[in-house]
Amino acid sequence: MCRRCERKRSPGTGARNYEHRHSSPACDLSELRSSHGALKIASGKSDGNLFVKRSSVFYWLLGIVIATVAVATAFYFDTAVSAFLVQHRNRVLYNFTYYVTLFGDWPEHFALGLILAWVAWRRGNQKWKRIFLSMVIALAIAGVSAHVIKIGVSRARPSVKLERVEPWSRFSSHYHAFPSGHVAASTAFFGVLMLASWRIGLACLPIVILIAFSRLYLEAHYLSDVVCAAILGILSALLVVHFFLRPIRHPQSAIEN
Repeated sequence: MCRRCERKRSPGTGARNYEHRHSSPACDLSELRSSHGALKIASGKSDGNLFVKRSSVFYWLLGIVIATVAVATAFYFDTAVSAFLVQHRNRVLYNFTYYVTLFGDWPEHFALGLILAWVAWRRGNQKWKRIFLSMVIALAIAGVSAHVIKIGVSRARPSVKLERVEPWSRFSSHYHAFPSGHVAASTAFFGVLMLASWRIGLACLPIVILIAFSRLYLEAHYLSDVVCAAILGILSALLVVHFFLRPIRHPQSAIEN
């Protein structure tokens, strides 16, 4: 019995206090604390955390396996895909893909992200402002990483003849194919959007696919360049979402609510 009930107890009101003691949640909680010293949380929650950790490991392993198979398949079909696109090229589709790749580069994505973040800030929507800024950050990470890898690998584009490349061009990504900067930046940009809101991100997925196809059709990249760039963009999006968009959980929120 809690102290409040003891103070109120009298010989004539014992039954009423007994009823109060057994009907008041505050008294039950007080007795539980006094008898056991402290309120203990059930150990079943740790089993749930263990399940979540095992599920995360499983999905990461599955993603690694899928990425490995996709990269190996892309390298195997590099020459065949390039030859097929060259044989089936027409002027209308070539001009269309030219404008797609022209407006699908990282500066256009960067400007779009900043404009959307400004609109969200003006409307007082902190959630979407943070999402749009995260999209820009992921775009920058993927773009810089792709540029560094290009210089290190120095793989010539399908349309570039090795004898025409000057020695100074080694430090320029203009002649290098692996990986595709367009695809890496676009995948990272819209990848964050898909992780934040999968419905909106799924609606924007054709943009990424169209940009990837345009890079292949214009002989700017091999299939493996595009696939590896997409993986780089996904990793950049996951990194940014983990550190910038991960919901903050307070351990005491479950007890307070």
